[in-house]
Amino acid sequence: MSEMSPVPEEVAAFRARIVDKLKYAIGKDPEHAVGHDWFEAVALAARDHLVETWMDHADRTYRENRKRVYYLSLEFLVGRLLQACLSNLGLLEVARAALDELGVDLEQIRTLEPDAALGNGGLGRLAACFMESMATLGIPAYGYGIRYDYGLFRQAIVDGWQQEQTETWLEFGNPWEFERPEVSYRICFGGSVVCREGEGRPCHVWQPGEEMRAIAYDTPIVGWRRHSVNTLRLWRGRAETDLHLERFNAGDHLGAVAESVHAESISRVLYPADDTAAGQELRLRQEYFFVSASLQDLLRRHLKQRGGLLDLPEYVAIQLNDTHPSIAVAELMRLLVDVHGLDWDKAWALTVATLSYTNHTLLPEALESWPVALMERLLPRHMQIIYLINAQHIDQLRAQGLHDFDLLRAVSLIEEEHGRRVRMGNLAFLGSHSVNGVSALHTELMRKTVFAQMHRLYPDRISNKTNGITFRRWLYQCNPRLTALLVGALGEGLLDDPEHLLGGLEAQAGQSAFHQHFHAQRRHNKEVLAALVRERLGVVLDPEALFDVQVKRIHEYKRQLLNLLHCVALYQAIRDEPGVDWAPRVKILAGKAAASYHQAKLIIKLANDIARTVNGDPTVRGRLKVVFLPNYNVSLAEIIIPAADLSEQISTAGMEASGTSNMKFALNGALTIGTMDGANVEMCERIGAEHMFIFGLGAQQVEARRRAGEVGGAAVVATSPRLSEVLTAIRSGVFSPDDPGRYAGLVDGLLHHDNFMVCADFESYWQAQREVEARWRTPQHWWHSAVLNTARTGWFSSDRTIREYAREIWRLPE
Repeated sequence: MSEMSPVPEEVAAFRARIVDKLKYAIGKDPEHAVGHDWFEAVALAARDHLVETWMDHADRTYRENRKRVYYLSLEFLVGRLLQACLSNLGLLEVARAALDELGVDLEQIRTLEPDAALGNGGLGRLAACFMESMATLGIPAYGYGIRYDYGLFRQAIVDGWQQEQTETWLEFGNPWEFERPEVSYRICFGGSVVCREGEGRPCHVWQPGEEMRAIAYDTPIVGWRRHSVNTLRLWRGRAETDLHLERFNAGDHLGAVAESVHAESISRVLYPADDTAAGQELRLRQEYFFVSASLQDLLRRHLKQRGGLLDLPEYVAIQLNDTHPSIAVAELMRLLVDVHGLDWDKAWALTVATLSYTNHTLLPEALESWPVALMERLLPRHMQIIYLINAQHIDQLRAQGLHDFDLLRAVSLIEEEHGRRVRMGNLAFLGSHSVNGVSALHTELMRKTVFAQMHRLYPDRISNKTNGITFRRWLYQCNPRLTALLVGALGEGLLDDPEHLLGGLEAQAGQSAFHQHFHAQRRHNKEVLAALVRERLGVVLDPEALFDVQVKRIHEYKRQLLNLLHCVALYQAIRDEPGVDWAPRVKILAGKAAASYHQAKLIIKLANDIARTVNGDPTVRGRLKVVFLPNYNVSLAEIIIPAADLSEQISTAGMEASGTSNMKFALNGALTIGTMDGANVEMCERIGAEHMFIFGLGAQQVEARRRAGEVGGAAVVATSPRLSEVLTAIRSGVFSPDDPGRYAGLVDGLLHHDNFMVCADFESYWQAQREVEARWRTPQHWWHSAVLNTARTGWFSSDRTIREYAREIWRLPE
């Protein structure tokens, strides 16, 4: 990135601050400090620069009575914060120079910062991008979530299989956060509800069977150029009593701390395995825990500022990030009615006007539902409230003349058909004034599928807000060489307004000299990634090969399996025709499978088995390499994405809500091979289909095949010798000689129950990959498309997305 040389006085002041932090906060002198000491000292020095702006922004919001946004999310995948913080503060080169004078390499110490294990994939990364954009745009906002002790697991690959290990990201503490022990809220579970008379109306009193505390930890989130600093407030669980001294003294040493261990387990890990009743209960406990603490906190803040709650929607906007926080509908009603004494109808009007809900998926298993019996036992008052909301809603529909049983059943909050369950998606929809999808296709499918009947009743409630990414993280910070090239072509103003200025790059798309510069920065990034692969896996990659990348959560609908089938087909073709001048290609995969998702874990094993076979075959002569990089996270993505030539976005059409990795790859100049799914549709419209590789069935075609029962792949395989040969090789143990039957069930599943259309799309995908190779062989065409991908991605900025939320959902003043 093009930056002026830092002012010597600023460097000296920052160097002195680092040394002070090293001495007084860490207790080390420079001679004895180790790498992590230096990281923590720089982080604390940078944090000091945030605090004044942070406090000023909070004071100004209070003085000016500004409306606040509260973003409730079970995930915040913030990644490493040191470089992001220094960059947004304008201190990156100052810190680099100060550390150089101290004999310390900033690039080395920043890699010592662990990734905060607060998320899994796109949902959490989107929340992080949104928090940064809100700070950049000066929107007063709090992010609310859970401070997981271990978060999502660390993925290890042992003999090709995924193994889950604890992610000890807090082992050395977290220098970015401020513990707020005084900010503590009572969280209750279980017990019973007593109805009493109070002030002329029934009063419901929840008498809980279990109580604990939620303790706040605050992390400042700074916007670009230090425009403002917002707060990410995360909750940690703690028992009301840490130690029962009488029991301890009586010799019951374990029982004395049992309550504390039980309470703290609520903030131990992200997404506990929910294939057991205990796992499901812990997941529900987590969701209610952070929602209740967050709502209590924001109501306390509003009452302090405004003195009452009747104007809540004018000063508070609460965004529910997916269905995880949807219990907020019932909890806000409980707080308004039971705690603050509002009448039911007024409380309901305030709730709906304040809450809004983002849906992120059409997958039935991701639209959470909870057994009624579990809800009645764990949250008895909330179950009463949900019943009442549902009864009043159904009564209102009947009063309007709607008596269609199928319609009433579809919009009910209670699922009756497969065991009584609470539909959390319907609850979030009914309790929100706005429900949005995250891409144009996804939003349209919401209206036609999962919320078809709700949309019929409330036709103006669903809107679209296509996702975006923050360019500060996914261009400036992770790809400084490309950023410098773009600034050289378009000027320094690009750094402040890429959304509108990036399009000026189109003028360079046909220039061969610019192509060479574009290729050079990509080559450097590929060398960096190749060095990492060699260090971690011992596999040597050719940076001049086509880097073909699919990195995302492992799930059948994302179709890593389709990618692997193409890999086997390409491997077989190279072996069958060794005289053909095949373009060298590297298949790069990464991603985690949910701990209880056995089919996804089997796909990871297959990827590693294929990699072992292909990489060890001398007849391929380096023209194909396959690598699966373990423990995919934000920091790994920041290395992989700038190095990618081809971006695999190949989900089954109609199943990916939006995707954001597709935007990150395109911003960095990778070409996309993908289906017309999620935001790929809008990318195709803005980038141009001729600069992407689109293949496969569309969403309507997929749905038509499913309705017709055409979900088996056997008929397709019968007409595709190439696919038949691939599946035969996998099934017969070519890639698993130690266990020849390992993949028999996987192949049989494709033949008989190919719900994700892997076989149906295979030949189309193969042909698209042949087009990829043809264009790769004509560099002037490849780099022309690559430059245009970067130039035409400006609209996919999270700043644009947040402006739309602010104007159309949160109704913030201009």
